[in-house]
Amino acid sequence: MPIERKVIAPEAIEAQREICAKIFERVAGDGQRPLAMVDTYGCQQNEADSEKIRGYLSEMGYGFTQDEFQADVIVVNTCAVREHAEMRVLGNVGALNHTKKARPGQIIAVCGCMVQQEHMAEKLKRSYPIVDLVFGPHELWRFPELLNQVMEKHKRVFATAKEEAVAEGIPLRRDGQVKAWLSIMYGCNNFCTYCIVPYVRGRERSRRPEDVVAEARALVAAGYKDITLLGQNVNSYGKDLDCGVDFADLIREINAIPGDFLIRFMTSHPRDATEKLFKTMAECEKCAHHIHLPVQSGSDRVLKRMNRHYDRAKYLEEIETARRYMPDLVITTDIIVGFPDETEEDFQATLSLCEEVRFDAMFTFIYSKRVGTPAATMPDPYTRQEKQLHFDQLTDLANRISGEKHREYEGKTLRVLVDGETGREEYNLSSRTNGGRLVHLKGDKSLIGRFVNVKITASNTWALYGEIVG
Repeated sequence: MPIERKVIAPEAIEAQREICAKIFERVAGDGQRPLAMVDTYGCQQNEADSEKIRGYLSEMGYGFTQDEFQADVIVVNTCAVREHAEMRVLGNVGALNHTKKARPGQIIAVCGCMVQQEHMAEKLKRSYPIVDLVFGPHELWRFPELLNQVMEKHKRVFATAKEEAVAEGIPLRRDGQVKAWLSIMYGCNNFCTYCIVPYVRGRERSRRPEDVVAEARALVAAGYKDITLLGQNVNSYGKDLDCGVDFADLIREINAIPGDFLIRFMTSHPRDATEKLFKTMAECEKCAHHIHLPVQSGSDRVLKRMNRHYDRAKYLEEIETARRYMPDLVITTDIIVGFPDETEEDFQATLSLCEEVRFDAMFTFIYSKRVGTPAATMPDPYTRQEKQLHFDQLTDLANRISGEKHREYEGKTLRVLVDGETGREEYNLSSRTNGGRLVHLKGDKSLIGRFVNVKITASNTWALYGEIVG
């Protein structure tokens, strides 16, 4: 049975936009346009959230800057997945003491996953008096209201409610005109023992398919060529709805939109990756032949302790099925090294799986303890130095395989989407293949946003290099 899901009423969002208009009148009073800075950490979902924050700020009349000394409002959108990200955020927030002294009226807000953790919100309250506003992911839709409270009452505001909902109609301000993030769902139900996401993002909530398709259609009409569907586990899309549309069905509906564009998605969980999804990817001409399928470990013992709900054999079976439908499929993955009590035998199982699958790219991490997760209390007798040795072995393997796979592209002609400038003279443009591989090339910047054919002339571990043909 679908779980009960709360949807923020359109009238409530409209009320927030009316507050934006009220703030606009206030900040535009002196005739000089105020500036805001939005600093984002973490995953693509955080990037998508920042687009909503910028959308609200834009309706309030703010322009944007990357210079914190020029900003009237600074919003730091945080990540909680790894300790390093939190320490970096806290260090950078602390450094804003200097800008606050230079601009006493500056408002500093910290939001996102990190502050949804009670101990981190309390830390900001006690140790960072320069922070005026703190709000979690579930309160993002109320950002204008919360910012207005700070402006009117001149008091600090903390809003980290845990009520989970879906909000439609929040204005967006995207960076660039080629790529777009499109959130299709929020939260996660998997509760992997190492992961803080379900505790800060909440349970899975899918957007209605008609709302997702309408946004995709608007993006195509606006000229976007690369649309990435976002969710903590996109494969679970629709399970909380009553409309009979799953993730594969959603891809087909977006694929039916007229236009020349690519459909990508992040991130898939192996537990829910189905043959129907792979078949749909193969049959939908606009769906990129790339899947990010985090395996995390090649050891069944570790996978069970991680609560991943699949084993090595099931993962390998999915890879075989996916490649049967799409022989040219690009497969990337995440792997955690040094999970509590991971043995040498466990690690060797991960290395052997990577050799067998031959991932196009691996995103590798040393396990980071997260307060409040089950793994944080597991015995962990291995030292950081021992884990670092395993990490170095894995990255060496990842780089070797990536370099070998990239050399296989040399001499081939590929269709790529030119998506930006590199700042380099020899290869001044960047582009992506259908499978998401980075290609550097030389050409006029008017090509940005266009599909072109490129002959691959060279490669290295991280990128391909080519020249435009035809």
